[in-house]
Amino acid sequence: MIESPFKGKTGLRRLINALYYSRDGFKSAYQHEDAIRMEVWSAMALIPLALYLGNSAIARAMMLASLILVIIVELINSSIEATVDHTSLEKHPLAKRAKDIGSAAVLLSLINLGVVWGLIVFG
Repeated sequence: MIESPFKGKTGLRRLINALYYSRDGFKSAYQHEDAIRMEVWSAMALIPLALYLGNSAIARAMMLASLILVIIVELINSSIEATVDHTSLEKHPLAKRAKDIGSAAVLLSLINLGVVWGLIVFG
């Protein structure tokens, strides 16, 4: 198996590089993806609400985790879309399938958010 030449760093240097790559990825997603911006701003508004409405530490943690999960899934979906678009901009059934599956994952994370919040607030 041929390894990437970019995998040469180990230890603390690798951890530091990973932190910078993650920061750059989040910054890029925020700059180029409307959905990420909308979800980040929604989360910023909902975090204080989760801390207020959660009636226990577990409830607050679940509410916050469901918010973070939406952003995580959207980041993965955005990376799938960017990869597909990089490969080719022409319409292809497999490209549509990849993008639609990523979109379905985002939808499920949003449904999960609604269910978790609904059960905690109204349950």
